[in-house]
Amino acid sequence: MNNNTMVTEFMLLGLTDKLAFEVLLFMIFFLIYFLTLAGNMGMVVLIRISPRLHTPMYFFLSNLSIVDICYSSIFAPRLLMNLARFKTVSYAGCITQHCFFVVFVSTEGFLLAVMAYDRYVAICKPLFYTTMMSKRVYVLLVAGSYLGGIVNSLTHTSGLLMVSFCAPGVINHFFCDTPAMLKVSCSDTHTNEVILVTFSGIIAVSTLLIIIISYLCILTSIIKMHSSGNRYKAFSTCASHLTAVTMFYGPVSLSHLQLSSMYIQQQEKISAVFYTLIVPMLNPVIYSLRNKEVKDALKKMITCQKE
Repeated sequence: MNNNTMVTEFMLLGLTDKLAFEVLLFMIFFLIYFLTLAGNMGMVVLIRISPRLHTPMYFFLSNLSIVDICYSSIFAPRLLMNLARFKTVSYAGCITQHCFFVVFVSTEGFLLAVMAYDRYVAICKPLFYTTMMSKRVYVLLVAGSYLGGIVNSLTHTSGLLMVSFCAPGVINHFFCDTPAMLKVSCSDTHTNEVILVTFSGIIAVSTLLIIIISYLCILTSIIKMHSSGNRYKAFSTCASHLTAVTMFYGPVSLSHLQLSSMYIQQQEKISAVFYTLIVPMLNPVIYSLRNKEVKDALKKMITCQKE
């Protein structure tokens, strides 16, 4: 039996303990969070009110924006509080943040795979697109993405509930991430680490395989196209999605596909800032700037408001 005092709250050390940096970072992350909410809410509203955007592709994109809103709202307020020197969080609050974090980070990965499959069907099987991507199919694909995120979250969260955390309960991070929490546990966490790497690996490999295979087939079809206009349109659509995939999977892989013996704290904090705050802010920009249909719908909405 361990005689250490069990923790009822954790202290998150955050990104820095220097006041000048904390003030600067507070202003930067507040702006990032505001732009994230504005951009993603704007994307959801635009897709909702524009009839020409009522297609499976934009249904997936609107759900990606919803996930990004929820996703960033899990981290940004807590990080801003941390930078304002409110560094403690209750045990229940930490577990809750972890639970929702895993739900949305997993759901985002599944949605990116689903969007790659949608592009494959649209470009490689255009004659069968309406049947292969019927309303029932694309709703089920999105529901399956959320369900996969929930199942993955329950697996990791239940594992955390079975380990003990002893005083002083200091987490060297700005949020309750799985590897960072396991580092301060006074229980044997080997099983948790194996489950973390296994589940994260399976999800990452399976979704990346879907994305890679889809885009290999897409690339083959694009090369065979005779019209340069169709070729450019296909490349433009795919480039946006590939950019989002690269920005998301790179940092997430650095954080969750390594055992504690390989865990580098500063590297994890930097990568976590990128995939929890920067990526949700950039996704609407990536999909709107490189998408003619979104830009046309936005221009039409602005014109109607002026009139």
